[in-house]
Amino acid sequence: MTSVATAAASVVAVPFGAARGLECPRAGSSRLSPFHGRALSCSVGYGRIATGFSLFESMRGNCSSSVVKAAAQWNATGTLTSRQKSKENDELEVMEPEFYRMGYIRHFRAYGVEFKEGPMGVGVYAAKDIPTLNKARVIMEIPAELMITISQKLPWLFYPDFLPIGHPLFEIINATDPETDWDFRLACLLLLALDQDENFWQLYSDYLPGNEDSTSLLLATEEELQELHNEELAETIRVQKKRVIDAWTSNWPSDSVLKLKRLARDADQFLWAVGVAWSRKFNMSVTIGAKTQEVNMLIPYADMLNHSFQPTCSMRWRRRDRMLEVVMNAGQTIKQGDEMTLNYFDCKPNDTYMQLYGFSSAQNPWDVVKFSGNAKIHLDSFLSAFNLAGMLDELYYNVEAADVPDTFVDGAVIAAARTLPTWSDGDLPFLPSHEIKAARALQVECQQHLDQFPTTLEDDRRLYESQSEKRSPRWQAAVRYRMDRKVFLRKIIKTLDLYMQRILY
Repeated sequence: MTSVATAAASVVAVPFGAARGLECPRAGSSRLSPFHGRALSCSVGYGRIATGFSLFESMRGNCSSSVVKAAAQWNATGTLTSRQKSKENDELEVMEPEFYRMGYIRHFRAYGVEFKEGPMGVGVYAAKDIPTLNKARVIMEIPAELMITISQKLPWLFYPDFLPIGHPLFEIINATDPETDWDFRLACLLLLALDQDENFWQLYSDYLPGNEDSTSLLLATEEELQELHNEELAETIRVQKKRVIDAWTSNWPSDSVLKLKRLARDADQFLWAVGVAWSRKFNMSVTIGAKTQEVNMLIPYADMLNHSFQPTCSMRWRRRDRMLEVVMNAGQTIKQGDEMTLNYFDCKPNDTYMQLYGFSSAQNPWDVVKFSGNAKIHLDSFLSAFNLAGMLDELYYNVEAADVPDTFVDGAVIAAARTLPTWSDGDLPFLPSHEIKAARALQVECQQHLDQFPTTLEDDRRLYESQSEKRSPRWQAAVRYRMDRKVFLRKIIKTLDLYMQRILY
């Protein structure tokens, strides 16, 4: 591991163990269809299950890529039907042997799972039935030598050590802001890894989305940003895109030395690398040798696990041999063909997922709606009407309390419980007439939000069905995002309808 001190001439080697040799032939062109991992899983459930620990502690908070897999076809609620899911499973193909071989000879291991490619990209699936587990089960082992790792704080520590001493990237990394420029540092290391003939990432890059295939909004045109129908999010992307282009302009001038210039010959190449860092970065606390530190990592194979708000897997660090373990969470019964998923992070609305990954979900239990009126509903009454239990940041559907499972309750209902204005006072009983009046006022606000869109949900669906095959992945993701927003608002209106019916009983 190498430490980059604030003075460019000061370089300290930290003996964290020698990296295994990486002898790879130069990678060829991409062999896959457009979308590669870091997506939204089709599987959705909202009972209480073990979710493991948060993978994103620093940038994404301490609360618990890239294409939306769950928006290819739509039913009345905006989600995939079981028949559509079955059709998608039939179209999955096991990844080619080279994808496994290049990692296996470098000590990567996968147990009981297989990587499959379908119309919407690559995912990880159970290769056999797995009975209910009493403890977490390891399904992947990924050695640190295959990753790209850099510490979150000064001094910058890299592992493995593939940055040559005196390389111009030292100065670029030293010049980054320690608090905000984590993506620049990871992008620089990724570009360097892709430039080295014996680096594993030259092979693995065949399975990453290219500029044309990526859903990263950093690569979106102005027309594609307009399709979001969210000016605030679009402006955020414009600001971030300008930030990235300015960094490339200042660090890659026209008279750059060749070994630096060839890493990012144009701004689009640097935008692509930063987009990869956004969508595939993991934050973890790791111990290598005697030092424990918070690091940002790009982790091959693990980054093919798609996102779910009710994940089947989590991750942990194995100190003794510097391995990252992907483990199947305890308390689950897995069937052959079930998708293995991670929760990228909790406590974030769809805007954040869209900005970082290029996908959204109509059933995101953390999505929000801004209400400006004074209407409020009684929190405990609302929760009991839908058998929701737990604190607001840990809400779940209590299926055991229901005589018959309520198929209406999903992540959007949980999000409604969190985002609707509520009141709670243990000494004051609620009055049904007041609750109905407040619920109707909140429905009016939701309808006002819907009316502000220039198109309806039905318009968007027709547009998507007729144009999606001709348009870029970023255009598709933008249209799906605004459809998800409208589905969520309609769900809140319907939820309030049911609440008004149920509070009388």
